[in-house]
Amino acid sequence: MKYLDEFQNPELARRLLDEIRSTVTRPWALMEVCGGQTHTIIRHGIDQLLPDQVELIHGPGCPVCVTPLEVIDKALEIAARPDVIFCSFGDMLRVPGSDRDLFQVRSRGGDVRVVYSPLDALKTAQQNPHREVVFFGIGFETTAPPNAMTVYQARKLGIPNFSLLVSHVRVPPAIEAIMTSPDCRVQAFLAAGHVCSVMGMGEYPELAARHRVPIVVTGFEPLDILEGIRRTVRQLERGEHTVDNAYPRAVRSEGNPAAQAMLADVFEVTDRAWRGIGTIPASGWRLSERYRDYDAEYRFSVGGITTREPEACRSGEVLQGLIKPHECEAFGTLCTPRTPLGATMVSSEGACAAYYLYRRLGTTPTPQEASPVV
Repeated sequence: MKYLDEFQNPELARRLLDEIRSTVTRPWALMEVCGGQTHTIIRHGIDQLLPDQVELIHGPGCPVCVTPLEVIDKALEIAARPDVIFCSFGDMLRVPGSDRDLFQVRSRGGDVRVVYSPLDALKTAQQNPHREVVFFGIGFETTAPPNAMTVYQARKLGIPNFSLLVSHVRVPPAIEAIMTSPDCRVQAFLAAGHVCSVMGMGEYPELAARHRVPIVVTGFEPLDILEGIRRTVRQLERGEHTVDNAYPRAVRSEGNPAAQAMLADVFEVTDRAWRGIGTIPASGWRLSERYRDYDAEYRFSVGGITTREPEACRSGEVLQGLIKPHECEAFGTLCTPRTPLGATMVSSEGACAAYYLYRRLGTTPTPQEASPVV
């Protein structure tokens, strides 16, 4: 790849759509697991350009969105303490907790800082040795290795005033949870290419075989997604259920061994709660015993916080692919980017944010109106 435009070529998009149309003979439901893919799909109207037999279901692939409410409240509790510098990526600051968000904590005097890397937070700890510095470590397998490396560096350099509030989750157990749900309609998955670039594809063949679903590793540009859909529909029509890599420019079957080794050293697998979904066994990481001193949850004794989701917010159903965002009664009225009820409305990868941003309010535009790609 030399230029990004190569993967937004309208003529190639038309060819892929024609191939999909000529292949599909019956209804199929595909789930994209990544929030970045969801935004590409909605922005370019890909779901509306596909034949009626192909339905795209938006999955729990937004890392901000699946961070549970109790973890957000733990972050708010820690960030409000006068001896703490709380560091986070910017998309977490508007995520609502039970009664406030990080922006409100900052407006009331809390030292909340936006950083662009966990190493920025570690540098802040070095520069402020008399204050506790906490980094909010969230996300899937893609963001876990740099967070693990930062904790490793803190221990190696002997920086005692740094800690990590951990809320890392793993994709394969989420796929397992989706497929074993009694409400599941998913017949195939578009897997997130950046996750597989780290972890490889080793966990997927068993899932594909046991649940008899194709899993196609896909990128994030329009042509990436259309090619992933084309390969997926071809497998479904043939009755196949294998793992296919449609993103070879970034993904190798073995992934990134160095990143995996760092994860194995710093983290250990644990059960994790997913916002709006509940606890999924073995679906996350926590700091291992060797690095437990750097765990902010233990350091600040916030492990006992419990919460309750707002009844008006149906983000859990959105994250499970049970409803589309505009089917929620609060969408665009009680819940907007300025007054969000859940993280799916404020995250840059949230499905509700995508529908609101690109004016997908329940109407169905023509393909020509829907897509700048074709």
